[in-house]
Amino acid sequence: MAEGRGRGRRGAVAVLGALVLAGSSAVWAPAGQADGGRVRGDRAVTCTGSERTEFGPGLSLVPRPTRVHAEARYTCTVAPGRTVPATGAIDAFSPQASCLTVSSPRGRETVRYADGRTSVVVYDSGRALRVAGVNAVELTGRVAGGRGAGQAARRTLVVLPGQMPTDCLGPGGVRRAEGGVQLELGPE
Repeated sequence: MAEGRGRGRRGAVAVLGALVLAGSSAVWAPAGQADGGRVRGDRAVTCTGSERTEFGPGLSLVPRPTRVHAEARYTCTVAPGRTVPATGAIDAFSPQASCLTVSSPRGRETVRYADGRTSVVVYDSGRALRVAGVNAVELTGRVAGGRGAGQAARRTLVVLPGQMPTDCLGPGGVRRAEGGVQLELGPE
């Protein structure tokens, strides 16, 4: 019985994740096609993958200042028809985070591409949506250095807590989550 609920939950996460990621991509041009095919500086980059996120202190029902650290594994389209694996490490802070919402997260991510290049992204705003126990978080900012320097950045993360939702009630709260992530670097 528990196994069946797990499959249903993963299915709901997959559907919600696909909808959020597809919706976030609808306003961005495909890599290399932004600005009518003329991208200033580096080409647009789109990365998709998975992420493991840790919260300190753990998320509870009461909003409180929270540090967030995440490690992502991406496949990035860096030019038309050219993809490279990449990893991302992000450190962020939310002044008011809980199991129900994340307010004004700000952070910095370093993306390391397999071709030896990097992107340093600074996120200065964000928003969150919670549906049926799944959190969708969108961070926006700018590429501060490396591949895509000066371009806009948008990061969409769809996560399912790595612990039971009832852990929001416990003294330690929810300390980790995993999910799908999409990172888009390109013109505004």
